[in-house]
Amino acid sequence: MAERVVAALQRRPRREREEEVLVWPDLVFVEFISAVLFTVSLVVLSVFINAPLLNRADPDTTPNPSKAPWYFLNLQELLLHMEPAWAGVIVPTILLIVLAAVPYWDRSNEQQGVWFGTANSVRLTIWGMGVGLFGTIWLIIYDGQKHVEWTENIIRGLGLNRDFTWPGGLDWARDLRSLDTRINWDDLSFTIGDFKMFQDWRAIPLGIPGTTEDPWLLNLNFPSFLSQQLIPVATMIGLPVLLYLFTRHKLGWIYSRRDTAILIFSGFIATYIVLTAVGQFFRGEAQELRAPWDIVVVEE
Repeated sequence: MAERVVAALQRRPRREREEEVLVWPDLVFVEFISAVLFTVSLVVLSVFINAPLLNRADPDTTPNPSKAPWYFLNLQELLLHMEPAWAGVIVPTILLIVLAAVPYWDRSNEQQGVWFGTANSVRLTIWGMGVGLFGTIWLIIYDGQKHVEWTENIIRGLGLNRDFTWPGGLDWARDLRSLDTRINWDDLSFTIGDFKMFQDWRAIPLGIPGTTEDPWLLNLNFPSFLSQQLIPVATMIGLPVLLYLFTRHKLGWIYSRRDTAILIFSGFIATYIVLTAVGQFFRGEAQELRAPWDIVVVEE
């Protein structure tokens, strides 16, 4: 038995010394140089950028806009576009689980630890980040009603119609919440026989029996559910799926699970950066979408 164990160990390929990297000096030296460069950069920035300390925090005087720390600005930005429970709890939790599961999903050892190790990794990274970047920017512009403002300014500026305003028939397309607030849902009820379907779209019973006074303990506000939950969640799931299907079947750039991970993760990083940058530089009073030079902090 001992002889077979020794023989098995002898047959195992030994790791070449040239493939190993020592903690000292290889890793520690690189970390030391990085720390020095970071310190020097921080000193230079502190000399040229004026960042005065404000007064002590006062619960009776809240600045407007009031923003989260920079590492939470992406979640604060997400809160403006969907149900708070989804933006603050469910989406981050699912995202962390998915990121943790990637190493178990892509178990190939080929080109492991190599930057851009697959054939199409560079183009997948650029393509994924480009779609994530411009797609997220467009969605934020739409939900901030900037397309309405720009359309009115362009038509008025060209002299086509000096009094042009966004058509009332397209009020539902102003932003996502307009699907809830600018549509007369009562007019969308219809009758089947003697029964009126969806008489009240804002209180659709879900089938949980209650008391005689209130026969339904749980009612669904469908317009709010549509604009704040269904469409945002469908967008967050559907767009990456469409990106994957288009890249795989139309462009033909995906050959492995690692290619898929590179594509989706690149899009996620671009989305993360855009949400953080918009939350930091483009949200003014009352979290309105504004240019950075138009933002003034108001003490309330």
